[in-house]
Amino acid sequence: MFRGTKAVQYIFFEMLPGFILGMVVFISIILMFQVLRLTEFALIHGVDLLTIGQIIGYVCISMLPALFPMSLLFAVLLTYGRLSSDSEIVALKSAGLSMITLITPALILGLLVAILSAQTTFQIAPWGNRQFEVLYTRLGNSKATATIKPGTFSEGFFDMVIYANEVDDQTETLKDVFIYDEKPGETPLTIIAKSGQIIPDPEMPGHRILLRLNNGDIHRHGTSHTKIKFDSYDLKLVDPVKDEEREKSPQSQTLQDLDHLLAKNDLSLDDRRTYETEFNKRWAVALLCPIFALLGVGLGTTTNRRQQKASGMILCLLLIIAYWVLYILCEGMARGGQAPPWLALWIPDFVFGVFGFISLRRNWN
Repeated sequence: MFRGTKAVQYIFFEMLPGFILGMVVFISIILMFQVLRLTEFALIHGVDLLTIGQIIGYVCISMLPALFPMSLLFAVLLTYGRLSSDSEIVALKSAGLSMITLITPALILGLLVAILSAQTTFQIAPWGNRQFEVLYTRLGNSKATATIKPGTFSEGFFDMVIYANEVDDQTETLKDVFIYDEKPGETPLTIIAKSGQIIPDPEMPGHRILLRLNNGDIHRHGTSHTKIKFDSYDLKLVDPVKDEEREKSPQSQTLQDLDHLLAKNDLSLDDRRTYETEFNKRWAVALLCPIFALLGVGLGTTTNRRQQKASGMILCLLLIIAYWVLYILCEGMARGGQAPPWLALWIPDFVFGVFGFISLRRNWN
């Protein structure tokens, strides 16, 4: 029993640095795919470094549920692969330790990470995704070039359709401006101007700005057509919807939000399917952690594999890619109605769980 306890502690603490290293590696990979967008924000849109840091932080937080099982698989494969290649697994078995004892540290770490992943996927990650949505909306409303592209009709700028032939990213000025504003309960308004400038309100960034237009016409369409010429016209744009009142995307719903939405009887079939998919996929990703832990033990304890250290990362990436391809296919089936969400989202976990069990049985003796 003493030897077993010492072996469990030894293997467990061997995995922790690998888990931290896996988090760093996979976060770096994710940020590599975001570097072009971040560079665009910094150089073209003039977003300050503090805001860039907030964007990076929110993106990383929202991706934590996916990072935990990937980093766990990396740590288990790396640790057990090293133990196998150095013949330590053989030595531990020769000392009378059973395979159950050797599996225990990976299973303990997998369960701990699963608990952390469950808390993250239902509370912390939705918060991070929500903050990213709010921040991106603020940038879109306060920075014209975030949503207004030259020569393109752009929607979403304070619920208006806006067009400009030229957009100056540094001075936030527009040339040859066309604006169509059709708010509910109001007469549609069309504004045409030679130039314009966006002046953000520092007290309410992203929620209130001044759009100063020069040399243009205002066309009001109602029972009769009214045209007004102006040399200078200030259009005060205010977004009355506060951050906390904005409609959340499914990815920003917490566990309490999903429970509350699924309890409604007046949900449409598509909405119910969307929320059930979101609910099931969060649990599926959280419980993937102990499955990946057992799979990593089964594949890592293969003896006589001298290239285990070099191939551990490659094998980890191949397994992750295979899982996410299957996961995306099953999620598409759930969202499209080809299969019930409670069935489709658990297929990847079941497949990899069977694969992990087979790999463990092969190395049991």
